This record gives sequence, C-alpha cells and structure tokens, in this order.
Amino acid sequence: MFNIIERYINKMTKEDIKTFALSKNIDLSSAELDFTYDFVKKNYKNFFANPKVFNIERYKDNYSKENFSKITKVYQEYTQKYANYL
Repeated sequence: MFNIIERYINKMTKEDIKTFALSKNIDLSSAELDFTYDFVKKNYKNFFANPKVFNIERYKDNYSKENFSKITKVYQEYTQKYANYL
C-alpha cells in the first residue's frame, strides 16, 4: 500500500492540494498552500512511519486561525477513519 501512496505523492501538485482543501471548505492562502505542499512532499514518509507521534499543533503558525481549525477537524476525521491502516 505504501507504494501506492508514494506514487500519488510524487505526482501530487499544488492544484491537487488546493482542490482537496476547497472540497473541505478551506481556502488556503498562497503561503499556506506552499507550506502544505512542501510539508507533504518532504514529510509523508515520516508521518506514515509513526503517525501516532505526529503533532499537528506544531504547525498552527503556518495557517490562519480559521484555516487551522478546519485543517485540525479534517485531520482528526481522516486519522479516525483510516486508523486501521496507519
């Protein structure tokens, strides 16, 4: 399964992130989009290696208060939904 994720991440674009965020009612600024894209590209392996120690709060200064609140909700939703796969 990790190979599927790796292939997707390698092909992922900023537009993919923007589209997903908008589908969750999150309108990322240009700086927030850049940070998210770079973060995912650089850190997805570390996250999947040990998702239980990931601390989303460390990144709140990279987002507006409103966006961070929404991102936290989406993060919690997906970590619960896919907990058996992480």
